[in-house]
Amino acid sequence: MSHDIFTETISDRNQLSVPPSEQDHLQGSLKAKVVLVEYGDYQCPQCGKLHALIQTIQNHLNAACSQQNNLCYIFRHFPQPQIHPYAQKAAAAAEAAAAQEQFWQMHKVLLQHQLALSDGHLAEYAHNLGLDVTQFVRDIVRKVYADSISRDVTSGKHSGVLSTPALFINGVRYRNALELEPLLAAIAKSNNSP
Repeated sequence: MSHDIFTETISDRNQLSVPPSEQDHLQGSLKAKVVLVEYGDYQCPQCGKLHALIQTIQNHLNAACSQQNNLCYIFRHFPQPQIHPYAQKAAAAAEAAAAQEQFWQMHKVLLQHQLALSDGHLAEYAHNLGLDVTQFVRDIVRKVYADSISRDVTSGKHSGVLSTPALFINGVRYRNALELEPLLAAIAKSNNSP
């Protein structure tokens, strides 16, 4: 069976369509040897597990290497409201927190409390993080970040993302098991590439 460009499906795409930039939410430097991009959904159970895994990998790499420039981690929104009714609002909550310099703090809270993402919970998390809750709620209600979230989703779709979590290592789709050893091996392989 021949395979040409006309028979390619979205899920066949393996390249990141929008390169990482300073506009992304990132931990680390874009100059790192390995740039790991995740498309995630705050209500997706696998994304919650992956969050813990990525934290373990970051800690492992920081402990193993004296250089702190080995890994840059980027999170992009890919809410799937058709199966996760709170995902879109949770993404908006992360963006509203980012406007107050607390993206990663809210990101962590949302992934640790995936079963509690109602409006009241989001306001409580904002309060606990010391955010201006009035501004936070206003931003969510006015859908201030809808376009930004939509851009992430579109870039994910153009990269072949159909579901979450989806990972790209140095721009190439990672399709192996979301477990510590295979993911570390893929990162190490990319880290040693010229």
